[in-house]
Amino acid sequence: MKKRSLWGKSYQVLADALGHFNSDDGYAVASHVALSSLMALFPFLIFVAAFSGFLGLNSVAQSASALIFDVWPEQVAGPVSGEINAVLTQPRGDLLTFGVVVTLWFSSNGVEAMRIGLNRAYRVKDTRSWFFCRTQSLLAVLIGTVVLMVSTFLIVFGPLAWEWAVHLAPVMEQFSYKANIVRYGITSFLLLFALLAAHMYLPAGRRRLLEVLPGIVLTMVLWIIAGTTFGAYLARWANYVTLYAGLAGIMTAIIFMYLTAVIFILGGEFNAALMRVRRVNRRLEDGPCHNGEDQS
Repeated sequence: MKKRSLWGKSYQVLADALGHFNSDDGYAVASHVALSSLMALFPFLIFVAAFSGFLGLNSVAQSASALIFDVWPEQVAGPVSGEINAVLTQPRGDLLTFGVVVTLWFSSNGVEAMRIGLNRAYRVKDTRSWFFCRTQSLLAVLIGTVVLMVSTFLIVFGPLAWEWAVHLAPVMEQFSYKANIVRYGITSFLLLFALLAAHMYLPAGRRRLLEVLPGIVLTMVLWIIAGTTFGAYLARWANYVTLYAGLAGIMTAIIFMYLTAVIFILGGEFNAALMRVRRVNRRLEDGPCHNGEDQS
């Protein structure tokens, strides 16, 4: 049997992914993921502030907020980050109080929304207990908090570490310290790590690393394109202030989060489509009967 060309296979996978995205109510699920993620963002950063304050690192929360919003278009991040920084400037040492426990719970709702989106994309039914899933989401928030704080610590103290390294090895002085490269490198690594963890462990069933990697790469590439395009659109043509007045900042954030959620779910649909197409092509290559078994 004649094999399909690379373009033919690519078209087959993309058509399958987009078709299942529509049939899985991808746009509606993306709305749920976007709104839940935006609602979880404030509680998550408040928890980071409380946790860092509990450890005596009061300035880490604002640096962590800046690290998160580095990947957002400036026109979107500006209004939202300003409000968040106003909240984070309040001193917090109340890690174990009821209020911060509630923020931790609400933060996990964003993880649960992503779980629903990926379960739909991979077309799996989650039979795990509610307690297991919620505990996993809470642990994801806690691990994310620690990872974000460590990464922020590395960025903040990067210049000091560089000066110490130059003092020990003066020959390194000819290589300038690139703070932006370090910042964006760490941010990209965090996104990659978060996407890998989400695709591997949030939805039901098991998937290998190579099975989820294509959709993750597609997600990151489309996120870069969408962020750049949306930022340029806001800077040149969009005027949400005339439409939404004081709500313009939050409306741009919701639209941006919706775009990122659509792309996130498409990444899962792409992986699922790729796995389905591989199975179909394998059956076609094996023929109608393989090892004496009827393919039907």
